[in-house]
Amino acid sequence: MSEERSVSLFRDYLRIKTVHPTPDYDSAIKFLSGIAEEIGLPTHVIYAAPGKPILLATWTGQKPELGTILLNSHTDVVPVELDSWKYDPFEGHKTENGDIYGRGTQDMKCCSIQYLEAIRELKKRGFVPYRTIHLTFVPDEEIGGRLGLEAFLETEEWKRLNVCFSLDEGLANPTDAMTVFYGERCPWWIKVTCRGNPGHGSRFIEDTAAEKLRKVINSALDYRQSEKERLDANPCFTLGDVTTLNLTMLQGGVQPNVVPSSMHAWFDIRVTPSENLTQFEKKLQKWCEEAGDGVSFEYVQKFECQDVTANTKEDKWWDAFASTLERMNISYKKEIFPAATDSRFLRRIGIPALGFSPMNRTPILLHDHNEFLNEVVFMKGIQVYCNIIEAISNVQ
Repeated sequence: MSEERSVSLFRDYLRIKTVHPTPDYDSAIKFLSGIAEEIGLPTHVIYAAPGKPILLATWTGQKPELGTILLNSHTDVVPVELDSWKYDPFEGHKTENGDIYGRGTQDMKCCSIQYLEAIRELKKRGFVPYRTIHLTFVPDEEIGGRLGLEAFLETEEWKRLNVCFSLDEGLANPTDAMTVFYGERCPWWIKVTCRGNPGHGSRFIEDTAAEKLRKVINSALDYRQSEKERLDANPCFTLGDVTTLNLTMLQGGVQPNVVPSSMHAWFDIRVTPSENLTQFEKKLQKWCEEAGDGVSFEYVQKFECQDVTANTKEDKWWDAFASTLERMNISYKKEIFPAATDSRFLRRIGIPALGFSPMNRTPILLHDHNEFLNEVVFMKGIQVYCNIIEAISNVQ
């Protein structure tokens, strides 16, 4: 049975193994460049960091001197556990009902192809945008983005783009609604180190590293439970409205019969924009102080920008975006993104950015086993982007 050309391109993109720890970026850039050039978009490859290619494609508008629109997506995907998948996650397998399985179907190879195919459709209609549109396909988002978009924002090439508004990834929504994200939580990853008295494993040694670490863990997980209860008690809250904390790694010891002199724990903390960062940092310090002497923490990652993008009809960008969905009779929910995306780097330098992936009636499966997207939802997303790109690029 024949399928839409856009779907075939999507499945072909899924077959390119841009999976960490050794993503095949070169093949992805070659593939995406081919589509862009076929559409008639000039392309340019930029290296903000060695071995980390960024593809830039540009659709020049009627008023190129005005601030431009950025459609950003990342090319990398997270690793898979092959034994837990129904189908090969790099095969682009499609079932009889149109479910397309593969790593990156939702996060976020769908958007990359939808951007390009929406522009192909708009050009076919003879539409010419008022503002210039740039598409960026960046590396390393899944490992923090420091050598991807964050590094790109420091270059002269970036400054020349004159971006004034951006779209990037969002999440699926299992209901009829679509979700749009106007802000996100700050990722704080910390490593706690506890030092104590060592000795033989047969003795009651006082003031050990393990005792101190237990106190820190108890304080952290008590806080975790209180935030969970706050989320459960507020029907209007979503995950992005509270701070999450998870113990993710433990390390310590040399062999079973030796009490270690130091132990370590890592925590993944996502701080909601409504949290006072100074007060929250004092909370972390207090947990360590209460655990005893020789307890400290350091940041593995600490992002502190809590800026959010305007999301009322008084804002011209939000009005263009939201009014488009309303005209299409698409209901939507506004939320704080629970994790972290490249949009945080743009908001930090004052550029309004919305996170949006047009996927409704779809379970949230990013980073999960058996990630999939139905071809009907995928194709509808292209039409949604057609209308959104037309609207935001014509903002006066």
